Amino acid sequence: MKVLQLKELQREEGQIFYLRKYTCIIVLELPTGVENAEIKFSIETSPFGTKNFELSILTDINYPLLSVRRAILEYLLVEEQEGRLPC
Repeated sequence: MKVLQLKELQREEGQIFYLRKYTCIIVLELPTGVENAEIKFSIETSPFGTKNFELSILTDINYPLLSVRRAILEYLLVEEQEGRLPC
């Protein structure tokens, strides 16, 4: 299982500067084929600089969710560290 890309990435505007909320469609490469899923996620920065990710998968996926969540969170962490997510 592999995450290919984020499509239609939008940041929700908020008044709290240390909490960023996003919605998007994620493209997943599964053993059965390529599948699109709608997700919501947020990134909260603690006072010590650590980042906490919250993830909601809004589309049913015919694959074990634990491995899907792990792959998505790893992909989002890399995207955040490399500065590819909108601030």
